[in-house]
Amino acid sequence: MYHLDFNHPIHIHFIGIGGISMSGLAEILIDKGFTVSGSDAKASSLTELLSRKGATIYYGQKAENLSSDIDLVVYTSAIHPDNPEYVAMQKLQIPSLSRAQLLGQLMKNYEIPIAISGTHGKTTTTSMVSEILLEAGVDPTLSIGGILKTIDGNIRIGHGKCFVTEACEYTNSFLSFFPKIGIILNVEADHLDFFKDINQIRHSFHQFAALLPKDGTLIINGEIPEIDTILHDLDCRIITYGGTDSYDYHPEDIRYNETGCASFILIRKDGSKETISLDVPGQHNIYNAMAAIALADLLSIDYATIKKALSNFHGTDRRFEYKGTMNGTVIIDDYAHHPTEITATLNAALNYPHKTLWCVFQPHTFTRTKTFMKEFARALTFADHVILSDIYPARETDDLGISSKTLQKEIEALGKSCYYFPSFAEIENFLSENCSPGDLLITMGAGDVVNIGEDLLKR
Repeated sequence: MYHLDFNHPIHIHFIGIGGISMSGLAEILIDKGFTVSGSDAKASSLTELLSRKGATIYYGQKAENLSSDIDLVVYTSAIHPDNPEYVAMQKLQIPSLSRAQLLGQLMKNYEIPIAISGTHGKTTTTSMVSEILLEAGVDPTLSIGGILKTIDGNIRIGHGKCFVTEACEYTNSFLSFFPKIGIILNVEADHLDFFKDINQIRHSFHQFAALLPKDGTLIINGEIPEIDTILHDLDCRIITYGGTDSYDYHPEDIRYNETGCASFILIRKDGSKETISLDVPGQHNIYNAMAAIALADLLSIDYATIKKALSNFHGTDRRFEYKGTMNGTVIIDDYAHHPTEITATLNAALNYPHKTLWCVFQPHTFTRTKTFMKEFARALTFADHVILSDIYPARETDDLGISSKTLQKEIEALGKSCYYFPSFAEIENFLSENCSPGDLLITMGAGDVVNIGEDLLKR
């Protein structure tokens, strides 16, 4: 593997530089004096920001984007061997690293590298941790998988000891990391286009936990099923959180305000108590907050700082994000694209004031939709009315013989009204005609379904 010397800047080219993580890495390298170029399918706010900072950006991935003066190429798991730039890289014999390998090497430059993993909740928890560290004044470097309003972006370049990043299990990318502190929020079946089954996923998270050094710490949700398969033979310190007093941290006296945001008493293993108030909705965010608080405790951050940071955290883009109001109907957007995430988001919505709950769901990838067809159907029944768009294929080309109409039949079989429209325009027309004042509309999915709510608000 190529090893980067961060004290000797070189020319690095990113294939797919506009991605949320790739753009963040590129920005960090620009700050460190590297020459950066990269390509992406189309312009975005992230590519335009990199361009303003001095990067050379190409739109469209073509062999001619690569030249002999490039010293290293970085690519993501979405790049296939027949990609023209990947082919040109091999022809020119330019060294390469995956995105995860580059991120792992970057982590070695910090005294306290922190990696936050889990099937769900990584971006929100990373953002909570970021807010706490910023409030504590420790000047962290942050790499977040979403836009955090406090830093007006997904990346922050600091000069302190802490480096915080999300750690995704897909393609085992987090096994390229070098954390001192690791968080595992949950472990469920997902990304079954890569993993064989849940047992292989648990093994992957065990390997991630095993990366932690003897003087490192794992913070983990103690309610993860078959947790011993993850924790066995670990040398590091282990801190748990969960719903009862059998864990190092647990909540009591949970209450929800008029917008579904929780306040609770956090109880530590030593019996000490703190009252915590959140400004993000849902029970799942109590668990995310406990993970963030356990980390803050580990770093000896005082509770006045923790409380202030969490009460001032209003969420990240596309995580139960308020978009606006259309003729009295509140529009929320959420990134949920797994049945567990959908259930959590719709349950949070039940505590939000509304007359009727509408959910526009855009399934994400054919593999995930086929694997969790019945689970998706059950999760979506928490909404009063469900509208489906076509499946967002992302990296996939094989439809596996399914469509959103297949999911529609599953939902209707459970006695829930469900509509399918092949175009966003038809969905928008239907909603504008049927939503009433006092209703709550959630656009949901990891694709471009957010455009539906934004288009409605422009009418």
